Amino acid sequence: MGISDLIASFLQDSLKEAENGVLEVQRSDLAQRFNCVPSQINYVMSTRFSPERGYIVESRRGGNGYIRITRVQVDRQTLLMHVINTIGDSLDLASARAILGNLVQSGALEESLARALLVAVGDKSLGRVPREMRDSVRADLMKQVLILQV
Repeated sequence: MGISDLIASFLQDSLKEAENGVLEVQRSDLAQRFNCVPSQINYVMSTRFSPERGYIVESRRGGNGYIRITRVQVDRQTLLMHVINTIGDSLDLASARAILGNLVQSGALEESLARALLVAVGDKSLGRVPREMRDSVRADLMKQVLILQV
């Protein structure tokens, strides 16, 4: 089990025990507890505790910085709209893959559609689009297909 898995497991267990489904932790305390750099904590937050997975994460950086994780249940339409709104004007392939994986895992998107969309926004499909424009085109394609699913 890797360090990211250990941190995620610890946070999920702590969240289960937390009052009202809200956990507040110090980033520096976590980094010290797991003997890692704070950026490792940030990585775990962004990959394991995303809205697509049913979490809202609030963060404050600095000396007294904290992370507040809230477990939420949202309907499929709300989740998809949140994802559409967070994509922005640019989306790299790795992020597209992660978003689609999270949507499948949460049950908001069928795996076959996610696979087809991943192929459609992949670099091979966008081969005729200049490299500097691919992430913009990828973001537009993802948003338009996801809008159809709402």
